[in-house]
Amino acid sequence: MPNEVADVIVVGAGNAAFCAALAAQEVGAKVLMCEVAPEDESGGNSRFTAGSIRVAYNGVDDIKTLVPDLTPAEIETTDFGTYTADQFFDDMARITQNRADPDLVELLVTKSFDSLNWMREKGVRLIPIYGRQAFKVEGRFKFWGGLTVESVGGGPGLVNMLTAAAKKRGIEIRYSTRGLALLFDGNRVEGLRVRQEGEVRELRAKSVVLACGGFEANPEWRTRYLGPGWDLAKVRGTRYNTGDGIRMALDIGAAPRGNWSGCHAVQWEMNAPEFGDLAVGDQFQKHSYPFCILVNATGKRFVDEGADFRNYTYAKYGRVVLEQPGQFAWQIFDRKTKHLQRDEYKIRQITKVTANTIEEFAQKLEGVNAAEFLKAIKEYNAAVRTDVPFNPNVKDGRCTQGLAVNKSNWANTIDAPPFEGYAVTCGVTFTFGGLRINTDGEVLNTDYQPIRGLYAAGELVGGLFYFNYPGGSGLMSGTVFGKIAGASAARAGRN
Repeated sequence: MPNEVADVIVVGAGNAAFCAALAAQEVGAKVLMCEVAPEDESGGNSRFTAGSIRVAYNGVDDIKTLVPDLTPAEIETTDFGTYTADQFFDDMARITQNRADPDLVELLVTKSFDSLNWMREKGVRLIPIYGRQAFKVEGRFKFWGGLTVESVGGGPGLVNMLTAAAKKRGIEIRYSTRGLALLFDGNRVEGLRVRQEGEVRELRAKSVVLACGGFEANPEWRTRYLGPGWDLAKVRGTRYNTGDGIRMALDIGAAPRGNWSGCHAVQWEMNAPEFGDLAVGDQFQKHSYPFCILVNATGKRFVDEGADFRNYTYAKYGRVVLEQPGQFAWQIFDRKTKHLQRDEYKIRQITKVTANTIEEFAQKLEGVNAAEFLKAIKEYNAAVRTDVPFNPNVKDGRCTQGLAVNKSNWANTIDAPPFEGYAVTCGVTFTFGGLRINTDGEVLNTDYQPIRGLYAAGELVGGLFYFNYPGGSGLMSGTVFGKIAGASAARAGRN
């Protein structure tokens, strides 16, 4: 093949892309990575995450494998519990309303532990998620919600460790290199047309892996596919995930798949910038809402804040906030639950009000009908089942009764000053619609046949997530399918 620059070109430089590149190199391929962002903004959405990775494990011995420097004191004072493959399967089925592709879910779940351990062996260090995913009960930390480990240094740490692993193994990374089109002769993909340093050039290879994110940073596509109003959402992560990989594949006949009208969207600081800020990272998120109440501009509650653990509701509640008048809401805490707030509530870039009386507090909630808010608080307090013990580690059943929108768990009266309010809007993380792949990571065409030489992994894979998303499964998906796609692309190049 003339002017061939690599055996495998990987488009992107986030978690899925690096896993693909490392897996292809492991098989013996010469690998080139093309990243649209400059080096200081590289890493895709992976750099903006907290680094939490959902993985099936059967007890503390599995955690010790993933975290070999776990201390005896940490083991002694922590109940890691289990998160079995069956639990992972159940969560994927429940959260996606049984729509997720069973073959892809099978790989995601059954390959999760081995794939994460493989990534650890490549140089990624993991630690337990103390603080955000475990509360101390009777002197011991207890993990909940199926999310137990994260990368050291969060998302930035993950990208830095993967970048170092790739460079150590001789994988070339070209930054500020935008993929424009796939080189396709009607039979197979032979490379990538790119724009680099203002020049358009063709890069030839035996295989291409697309791992360059969804279309969440493209307001026109968001409005087209997610619906009216989505152009107004903030973007939690990189400004570079504009759907280029999906578009390039569709242009040569790839089959679209998945929940194109769905996305991962969370409650996000109301006055955050349009795109993610690397200096703040994921700290604009506001995820302690199960222990507070949410009110909209009318002064009323509109969602069951305690329907489930945060891990199983946070990715869909951003959409609910976007649907409210003015696309915002206020999270309301009092003194009783302030200690349960995550670290992101302590940052400087925050829209916050406080008061020592509920009447003064109501006047400070900008954009909210104060009279209706006071009425809603009175009705809510009267509806709380205070006879049921409060326990943040389990779905405690401490609920409200008789309200138009009841709270199912962790209900506490709002009556202990000082009162605190945090203004939130919708922050979109990634989109669920993407490309159809098979279990080898090959992209399929509209006849459901593999497009030779084309593979995909990460956010732009369709068919895994519908309506909602179990926390930490995005990075796990990128790891599992990145590893599969990279190895498949390298092996195919030998044929």
